[in-house]
Amino acid sequence: MLVRLLYASRAVESLSAEVIEDILASSRKGNPACGITGLLCHSGDIFMQVLEGGRDAVGALYNRIARDPRHRDVIVLHYEEITERRFAGWTMGQVNLSRVNPSILLKYSERPVLDPYAVSGQVSMALLEELIATASILSRPC
Repeated sequence: MLVRLLYASRAVESLSAEVIEDILASSRKGNPACGITGLLCHSGDIFMQVLEGGRDAVGALYNRIARDPRHRDVIVLHYEEITERRFAGWTMGQVNLSRVNPSILLKYSERPVLDPYAVSGQVSMALLEELIATASILSRPC
């Protein structure tokens, strides 16, 4: 059974571009064997990530992420059983919001910043859908 899980977290410490690239490289290396696809969106110390795959694999990965000491305030924003993947093209895509038109963010929130803690999971999913539609994903597909 396929599931989609969207979560948000805050970085405990400021993360450099190199650390984020290491996280993405690790995801891109390990996710294919687990059948996990998804997208990582970050801005400042806030991360939002969607994971898709088998229920057990997604659950295990989320639990590992939630225990990672680099994160705090980890919260599930959206979880659903799905019939097909929306993010199948990425072992782990990336959106760096510093390169996104602020009007896209403003469309989904009170201010033109990423704050998944201030909006519903449904709104956060809609933002990610638009980022895909507007080709705002920076990384290579799988």
